[in-house]
Amino acid sequence: MVRRLPPLRSLRAFESAARHLSFARAADELHVTPAAISQQIKLLEDHLGQALFRRAGGVSLTEPAAAALPLLTDAFDRLERAVERLRVGRDGGPLVVSAPPSFAARWLIPRLEGFQIQYPEIDLHLAASVRLVDFDTEDVDLAIRYGNGLYGGLHVERLKAEAVVAVAHPRLAADLTAPADLLKATLLHNEGMNWDITYPDWPGWLKNAGVTADGPLKLRAFGDANLLIQAATSGLGAALVWQTLVAEELEQGRLVALFPAQPLTNAYHLVCPPNRLNSPKVAAFRTWVMSEAEIG
Repeated sequence: MVRRLPPLRSLRAFESAARHLSFARAADELHVTPAAISQQIKLLEDHLGQALFRRAGGVSLTEPAAAALPLLTDAFDRLERAVERLRVGRDGGPLVVSAPPSFAARWLIPRLEGFQIQYPEIDLHLAASVRLVDFDTEDVDLAIRYGNGLYGGLHVERLKAEAVVAVAHPRLAADLTAPADLLKATLLHNEGMNWDITYPDWPGWLKNAGVTADGPLKLRAFGDANLLIQAATSGLGAALVWQTLVAEELEQGRLVALFPAQPLTNAYHLVCPPNRLNSPKVAAFRTWVMSEAEIG
């Protein structure tokens, strides 16, 4: 039997938008833009040959759409349960964790030996990526994300706070004892952090420190946190970095914190679909990593 159904993506967009009576809230839930929701619904309306929403004076459902909504919601609930049935035996496979590359390399990996000793039966696969995971389509069990923690439809736990700190090689740090001294130094920064409005650039940091530049600053940009930290460790200049990522360098004296760190409002979060919380391997990693975060 051949089922003549519209595209699943369009049906998901309609079901979410109809349930919320909001394209914006549907976009948040499905991790896409409102424009993408609108486009998918237009495709569905073209496929069906009729409108599904009344858009005058707000958003409301047409009568056929209102009648179909509870059936579609139930269908997606059943589909989710069916997919979970297909995942039977998943706990016997590897535990796949997604994390930002710099955080994975500098904080998570140095601690993983402890996890392996405590849970030798779990085969952990680490996927380092700055891209947000789509748990519906990707074989990932849980993720560590840096941001504001607003990830709709997912279980979210604050894992670790973050702060930004000005650091330099000890040789340079000896001449950088006051914020004004930075005006004559080469200032290294991570241009890849432009998306995070809570992360200060050097002009903003200096302004907060009460320093005004009379001329242009000597800025040198890097597109990756690891490159930035390596440049600072090599003595190429003073750098603004996440404190978590340079903990080892600060402890070993390869870098020096020039001034007190500034807390950031964004943080690292542990994220996974609610229906995976009962997985033994997910529960084991969650317990372990939260304990590690409390330690430091």
